[in-house]
Amino acid sequence: MHKKLLVAALSAALLIPMGAHAKTLRWASQGDILTLDPHAQNEGMTIAASSYVYEPLVDYDKDFNLVPSLATEWEPVSDTVWRFHLRKGVKFHDGADFTAEDVVFSINRALAPTSNFKAYVNGIKNVRKIDDHTVEIETDGPNPVLLRQLTNVFIMNKAWAEANNATTPQDFASQQETYSARHTNGTGAYKLESREVDIRTTYVENPDWWGKDSKTGNVSKIIYTPIKQNATRTAALLSGEVDFVLDPPAQDLNRIKQQAKVVEGNEYRTIYIGLDQKSPELKYSSIKGTNPFADVRVRQALYLAIDTEAIKKAVMRGSSLPTGTMVAPQVHGWTEDLAKRPAPDVEKAKALLKEAGYGPNELNFTLDCPNNRYINDEAICQAVVGMWAKAGVKANLNAMPRATYFPKVQSYDTSAYLFGWGVPTFDALYTLQSLMHSKGEGADGSFNFGNYENAEVDQLIDQIKVETDEAKRTAAIHQVLKIHAEEVGHIPLHDQVIPWAMAKNVNVVHRADNRLTPHWVTID
Repeated sequence: MHKKLLVAALSAALLIPMGAHAKTLRWASQGDILTLDPHAQNEGMTIAASSYVYEPLVDYDKDFNLVPSLATEWEPVSDTVWRFHLRKGVKFHDGADFTAEDVVFSINRALAPTSNFKAYVNGIKNVRKIDDHTVEIETDGPNPVLLRQLTNVFIMNKAWAEANNATTPQDFASQQETYSARHTNGTGAYKLESREVDIRTTYVENPDWWGKDSKTGNVSKIIYTPIKQNATRTAALLSGEVDFVLDPPAQDLNRIKQQAKVVEGNEYRTIYIGLDQKSPELKYSSIKGTNPFADVRVRQALYLAIDTEAIKKAVMRGSSLPTGTMVAPQVHGWTEDLAKRPAPDVEKAKALLKEAGYGPNELNFTLDCPNNRYINDEAICQAVVGMWAKAGVKANLNAMPRATYFPKVQSYDTSAYLFGWGVPTFDALYTLQSLMHSKGEGADGSFNFGNYENAEVDQLIDQIKVETDEAKRTAAIHQVLKIHAEEVGHIPLHDQVIPWAMAKNVNVVHRADNRLTPHWVTID
């Protein structure tokens, strides 16, 4: 009886029109879209939702090759200037024409102080209109990954943003409310129909989309529903209340495979732990007057106490790839040697802590963790806390929903935290610059919440940004990753293996960026 009541409640909440099932994609995952502002929050599922409505100049095809989107072609004018020819006849959802003014506005908006997308526009010195359908982007120096950066820079309508006081991105970290956080106006395949935070977000097909003739899917409506509880999410799929689950619980995969369909693949996302290494003392620890994480021996001890193979087996049910580096195998700069992880060694961890001046249970701090963002995130944190305890470390787990978690860590209000980092450019610079470079202008250190800092690393990253000799550039990437690993700048855990679960009549294109692309989805 309880299951019937659950199914009935979900049916009422989702409000599925009976006649639309064949072309309505009803999908769920554990947390809600964080914001609808396309430059406010650099978080995977939020970017995916933006991509339904907004489009970049350059996009990826199903194999992550670069293809035209709002730009039909492009060419370098010099080592530091690229010219983009814009698609003609494109309309925004409100009927306004798409022009070069919108491109100039949007790239400058992504460069604004409140933007969380600086990693995608870093190195851009100027963007200028040549005519209504031509723009030039000038960079500070040669930029070997500019085109791949631009795949996540979404174009907004300048006039719409000005009319709605949305010329700058929402300041998500301070939980600012803006018009652009709840309303949209893009050029993409789908238009926002309704938005109810933490309940349901609905999109409908854009009949005027410039790319409709090349659309391979048959989805005309999208209903997204966040379902936090693992059991409820699985029940919704197996009962037919939803068609697709982005993050099926690992413990339910065998049952789902028997009744529905699961498609699996490696994600380009690395799960890791960050540590505040710069504050004079930790904000969330009883240890005063010193910062234990500033001592490399403490960081090494925490690293060696973690058994990632045990996490893979007991927590991830085999769906993870333990790693000793901060980039996944799909990313340029990864090597098998760098990814090798030393065997866990609790006794050595205890010895390192003792050498650093911490006896049993003297090292204490809080570990912040999301509970609805990454696969089994809270369970991973629980396992890590237990492993640390065996080495004589007292860590207090502080788990919270993603909507609370991201503003907290992005405000540097943390001592230790679990995070996941994907690489949409497929180039290690995106990771090195955001996570390992010291805090600076633009994207430098923009997600380096533990304030890891090394002058040689900074110098190498600055070289990597502009180096066009591929061998020299790759060698510099390897050197940064080697130095960072030796210093335990972060503690890598594993690369995610992402299973997607769906009804048997749903066909999707599985992607390493964990992004469901509805205009590629067919429902039989």
